[in-house]
Amino acid sequence: MGEVVLVDSSVWIDYFNGVQSNKTNILDDLLCKQLVITGDIILTKILQGFIAESDFKNAKRILNPLDCMQLGGKSLAIKVASNFRFLRSRGITIRKTVDMLIGSWCIKHEIELLHKDRDFDQIATHLPLKICAG
Repeated sequence: MGEVVLVDSSVWIDYFNGVQSNKTNILDDLLCKQLVITGDIILTKILQGFIAESDFKNAKRILNPLDCMQLGGKSLAIKVASNFRFLRSRGITIRKTVDMLIGSWCIKHEIELLHKDRDFDQIATHLPLKICAG
């Protein structure tokens, strides 16, 4: 496992919903070691899903201490498009642009990604995306 892990919203959502899985157990372990970072878009995806104000506030309290990285910018946007086109030329179409952005940011910064989304596995088959396996 690397020094730092970015956790995708797909794992956080299960975590906040109390789902017990290998991925949420890894997240629990990582949080104890303070190796977890988040991204601005990931933070938005997590927080916008809460209906109850108390759940929203609890999630903000838990997520607030994590470093929050800006996942965008012009040069990365161009790299995301290039990565998408590369994968598409190999018959792989990533369903969500935001996943392509998150994956490309992790590749650029050599950060492991903890996720529960098949798009990231597809990215990792042809690009050097490091997947956190715990």
